[in-house]
Amino acid sequence: MRESRLWFWHILSAAVILVLLGIHMGIMHLGELLHMAGIGSGDPVDSSQVFGRSRQAVFMITYILLLGAGLFHGLYGLRSMFFELSLSKSLEKLVGGVLAVAGIALFLYGSYVAIVVYQMNGV
Repeated sequence: MRESRLWFWHILSAAVILVLLGIHMGIMHLGELLHMAGIGSGDPVDSSQVFGRSRQAVFMITYILLLGAGLFHGLYGLRSMFFELSLSKSLEKLVGGVLAVAGIALFLYGSYVAIVVYQMNGV
């Protein structure tokens, strides 16, 4: 039952990544196309544009959601690959624990950075 639940979250995280990354890529590339047509505001990877977007709450939330979904999806996939090696139960627990701690630490750090950049006044 636990593995079924984790697999469900793995598939759901893939859907979240698909939607959020699609929106992210659309904004990046559509913004450049609009700018070329004289409508947009410039290079989407220019630091002023990046920090400008990062100071908007919707982008901060999107970045954190994408970070969480990407970390879970990737680390669960890595865990599944390790489990395919037919490890002992104790080694499987260790691998799962290490990946869970690493994922939580990376999520907390990434969320912290997104929140700090969101709260910045000027660059």
